[in-house]
Amino acid sequence: MVLRLFTVAVALTFFVLVTSDDSKKSEDARCKCICPQYKAFAGKVYTNNVPQKDCDCLHVVKPMPVPGSDVEAYCLRCECKYEERSTVTIKVTIIIYLTIVGALLVYMAFLMLVDPLIRKSDAHAPALHAETDTEQEPRSFAYDRMSAGLGSRGRAGTVLERVEGAQERWKRQVQEQRRTVFDRHNLLS
Repeated sequence: MVLRLFTVAVALTFFVLVTSDDSKKSEDARCKCICPQYKAFAGKVYTNNVPQKDCDCLHVVKPMPVPGSDVEAYCLRCECKYEERSTVTIKVTIIIYLTIVGALLVYMAFLMLVDPLIRKSDAHAPALHAETDTEQEPRSFAYDRMSAGLGSRGRAGTVLERVEGAQERWKRQVQEQRRTVFDRHNLLS
């Protein structure tokens, strides 16, 4: 499933790279002029799609906010920079990001569907909440093998069995920590 999503992402990325044409190059470059406050005129940022050789105040700042006699003094205070970016790289990055998020969502849905099946198969195991405050005897090796999915159920060793076993061990550890901290007021070391 993940391989299929990765293949779709690569194909979509290739499609975006092939279909991008040179007419959209103007979106990848711009001239940005930052003009501070000048006399009674507030500071402002101007952007325009112009060639790099025309990246100056006279070509970018339209309409000119100052009268004709103050244009040169106003433009000397403006700082203009030519900026280039790759929209193709941005598109590819977003596609990869969305693919990873989608794969994680599919994985989460899969785990949500499989979890009830795991829980149903463990109906014979004792409930974690039924433990008492008294010290329990250590569980036998056979019980640990059963809870870890290594017993004689016929499908031992599968990934789900190992995950189930690790989850059960973790739950027992958490329950033991709760009993130790809250009931006996001791911290585990």
